[in-house]
Amino acid sequence: MPIDPKPFYTAESLGQNRTPDPAPGEFPYTRGIQPEMYRTRLWTMRQYAGMGDAEESNRRYRYLLSQGARGLSVAFDLPTQTGYDSDAAMAQGEVGRVGVAISSLEDMQLLFRDIPVEEVSTSMTINATATTLLAMYAVAARRAGADSRKLSGTVQNDILKEYIARGTYIYPVAPAMRLTTDLFAWAGDQMPEWNTISISGYHMREAGCTAAQELAFTLANGRAYVQAALNSGLAIDSFAPRLSFFFNAHSDLFEEIAKFRAARRIWARWMRDHFSARNPRSWALRFHTQTAGSTLTAQQPENNIIRTTLEALAAVLGGTQSLHTNGFDEALALPTEDSARIALRTQQILAHESGVASVADPLGGSYYVETLTDAIEADARAIFAHMDKLGGAIAAIESGWVQQQIQHSAYQWQQQVDSGERVVVGVNRFQSEADSEPKLLQANPETERRQIDRLRAFKQRRNPATLQSAVNHLAEIARTGSNLMPAIVAAVEANATVGEIADALRGVFGEYREAVRI
Repeated sequence: MPIDPKPFYTAESLGQNRTPDPAPGEFPYTRGIQPEMYRTRLWTMRQYAGMGDAEESNRRYRYLLSQGARGLSVAFDLPTQTGYDSDAAMAQGEVGRVGVAISSLEDMQLLFRDIPVEEVSTSMTINATATTLLAMYAVAARRAGADSRKLSGTVQNDILKEYIARGTYIYPVAPAMRLTTDLFAWAGDQMPEWNTISISGYHMREAGCTAAQELAFTLANGRAYVQAALNSGLAIDSFAPRLSFFFNAHSDLFEEIAKFRAARRIWARWMRDHFSARNPRSWALRFHTQTAGSTLTAQQPENNIIRTTLEALAAVLGGTQSLHTNGFDEALALPTEDSARIALRTQQILAHESGVASVADPLGGSYYVETLTDAIEADARAIFAHMDKLGGAIAAIESGWVQQQIQHSAYQWQQQVDSGERVVVGVNRFQSEADSEPKLLQANPETERRQIDRLRAFKQRRNPATLQSAVNHLAEIARTGSNLMPAIVAAVEANATVGEIADALRGVFGEYREAVRI
């Protein structure tokens, strides 16, 4: 907690000189970015899913849509995330394991077969290879008859948090940032309804940071992306309205609500007062939320339904624009169809039965929530000040300072759980003699073989000369300062694979190697 909670709070808790927060929809959007929030439009219920090959995931997506989901969120397997085709030696044993395997344009077409992509918002959790996967999505949609200018959704495209918390980077920081901002520029022209980045605190929170650290590190990364885009020649209001964020909804209900409120307030003031954005849409922080995977327990897994419900409630009371609720079995395996349905129903019950959508910012005026909001903002600003002394977000990441802060917080959390100071129901208190074993999703042992056979057949059908010309052109563009996206799209249209495009860029940019720190 950023403060030691008092028994109760009064107006005096906020301080005599505190200015009341403006109404929802008014700068700096502490109380929400829209005047009526969910009264006029509910948050997008976007369930994160991806497993096996494109055909398996396509079946899950169509099931979720049939159950009332209004947005899809694609999880990719590790080879796809790190720029390896399914038939690469480095991919062996990982194909389709933690997400869907996408190596080719044909895979992308299968993934969205019979899905009306102009009507469904699609989010893709992909970073190092974000440019390639978005190019494949756009080409596949166009070949299915869709207008790419009408496609809506988000590509994560947040490489900085990969160096901090996830590790699915490929290239050194400078060329990786170039890919990020090249996508900004290209999508702004070709896919104007698309969110070009989802600046993510989620994974840093999963790695162990506090709420204030999640807020600070995420917004500091956002500021670095804005500056990189400006340095590349983009005008602030040409790309800032399509920036989006991705936060964790953790277990402390009121702390999480305050975190979301503080995030909007800080970002709005930065964008208007520091970066001189003039479009109000550039000031408004829009964000997706996912409930906290790290709070799910393998012990008494049904308890995770309650945890997820409370975390989803925090996201909604905090004003999220879209939400994913975790399956209760995800501490043990990828979610089954049944657990995915329960997770979706959790959102639907909140939206239609709880009354939380009936009024914008129902906790506005809460002395406790507003005190927490001020406290989290103050903690975040102290972190910003230290990062600025280190040279900014990128320097703080490259020095290892951000990673060390997260490791320290994670260690403290675990110490509190181990000592019993922090109660985790079913783990260190209220244990059962024997926990029931839920039915788990089993990986299909034939998936990897089927995916590799399809990919090899795809490669055999290609025109070698056309393919090689497109890949060579991509490498040539990488050696210049020109925008890489048109060359990546051309390579996709020539049937280059994810691995072949990544290898062409590896040959020019090299690969990032994290420094070993003792």
